[in-house]
Amino acid sequence: MLRTHNIGELNKKLAGNKVSLVGWVDTIREHGKVVFIDLRDRWGKVQTVITAKNSDFDKIKDISREACIHIDGEVKERPKGSENNEAGEVGKVEIGIAKLEILSPSMALPFEPEKEVSEDIRMKYRYLDLRRPQMVSNMTLRHKIIKFIRDYLDKEDFLEIQTPILTKSSPEGARDFIVPSRIHPGKFYALPQSPQQYKQLLMVGGIDKYFQIAPCMRDEDARADRSPGEFFQLDLEMSFVSQDELLDMMEDMFVKLVKTILPDKRLTFDKFPRLSYDEVIKKYGTDKPDLRKNKEDPNELAFAWIVDFPLFEEEKSNGHYAPMHHMFTRPKDEDLKYLNEKDAHKVKSYQHDLVLNGFEVGGGSIRIHDHLVQDKVFDLIGFSKKQKAYFEHMLIAFKYGVPPHGGIAPGIDRLIMVLLGQPSIREVIAFPKNKEARDLLMDAPSEIDESQLKDVHIKLDLKKKKK
Repeated sequence: MLRTHNIGELNKKLAGNKVSLVGWVDTIREHGKVVFIDLRDRWGKVQTVITAKNSDFDKIKDISREACIHIDGEVKERPKGSENNEAGEVGKVEIGIAKLEILSPSMALPFEPEKEVSEDIRMKYRYLDLRRPQMVSNMTLRHKIIKFIRDYLDKEDFLEIQTPILTKSSPEGARDFIVPSRIHPGKFYALPQSPQQYKQLLMVGGIDKYFQIAPCMRDEDARADRSPGEFFQLDLEMSFVSQDELLDMMEDMFVKLVKTILPDKRLTFDKFPRLSYDEVIKKYGTDKPDLRKNKEDPNELAFAWIVDFPLFEEEKSNGHYAPMHHMFTRPKDEDLKYLNEKDAHKVKSYQHDLVLNGFEVGGGSIRIHDHLVQDKVFDLIGFSKKQKAYFEHMLIAFKYGVPPHGGIAPGIDRLIMVLLGQPSIREVIAFPKNKEARDLLMDAPSEIDESQLKDVHIKLDLKKKKK
C-alpha cells in the first residue's frame, strides 16, 4: 500500500516512527532551504518539512496546491509553542520528509477553496469542492446517519428491499420523468416519484416490515430545502401497526440517532409533541411550526408530530376533492360515515408529518386496506374509469387478504440539512443539481444523438430558435 496511516491517525505516540502518507497539498510555505507542505486527506491535515539536503527537494518547484503526492518520512513532535492545537493530536506532530513523489500534478485552481465563490462554480468543479473540510464533514455525517438508520431498523427486524426504478406513470403527485421503451413502441416507463405502491404491495406480500433508502424522481422546481429532479428518502412500511406504535418507533430512532451521531445537538423535546393539524394552523398559521425555545441556538433541535389532518384539501380541484396527503391515506374510522360528496370535507385521516425546526422532514400515514374504501376515495377525487385503471393492480391486490398497514418516508437530504444546520440541501448532496435543475459538472440535461431518438420511436417537436 502507498500509505501506512491516514493523517487522522498521527499523534505523539508515533514520534520516531517511519510512515508513508498520501494526500493533497493544502499549502506550501517556502523559507529558503526549508519548505513546509501541509498535507491533507479525508481524515485531517499535517505539517510536513523538507530541506535542501533532500535529493527530492528540487521537486518542490513542480508542486502546486491540490497536487496529489506521496511521502515517506519520520513522525516528529513539533517544537513547543508551534503546535496547532485546533487540529487535535495531529497538530502536535510534523513529518520530516525522506522521500517525496508527485503522484499527480494539479493545474491552477478555478477557485480558492477557502474563499466564498458562486454556487454554480462550486457545482461545476464539485470534485474540488468536495475536498473542502466542511464538505468532507457533511458527507461523513451523512454516511453515519444513514448507517445508524440501517442498523437500527435491522435490529427491529426490518428487511431492506429494493423496488423498481423503471415503473408505471400514474396520475398522482408531481410530474413524472418518463422513459420511452424501445421494445414497446409508443409506450413509456416512469421513474418513481416514490415507491408508494410497491411498498404497500410488499405488505400484501407478507413482508411485514420493509425499508430502503430510496431514490425518488420528481419533475419539480428547486428550493433551498428541495433538490430538483431527484432526492433520497427513508421509505418505510409496517403491517399490523397502529399510528401510535409507528410514531413511537420512529421517535425512538431519531432520539437515539441525535444522541449517538450528533451529541453536541440538544433536543427541545425528548418526547416529541403530537399536535393536531387544526391546533397548529390556528396557533402558528402553518402545519410545520418551529418549536425551538431559542431560535438563535444552531444546536437546538425541535421535533414534533402533526396528526389529525383532513383527508382532503379545503378547496376542491376541478370540482372534485383533492387528497391532503395522497389517495392511499386511510380515513379515521369514526369519519367513514362522511365519505360522500356532501360531507367528505369533514373527514379526518391517519396522516402524520414529522417537523423539525420549521421544516417538514417526513410524512406518512396509515393506509387504506379496504378495496371498497379505496374505490370510494378514487370516486371522490374524480378519477375516471381510465384513471382508475392505472391502479387496477392495487385494487385487485387488496382483494387478497391485505393486512392493515402504514408507513412514513422522511426525506434523507432535507433531514440531514436541518440536523447539520446547513443553509441549503445542496450542501449535503455529493453531486446536486443547481437551482435551474442542471448538473453543471456533467452538463446535463443535454441533447442526444438522432439515432437514439429513432431507436425509441421519438421525433422532437421543438419551437425554432429565433435568429
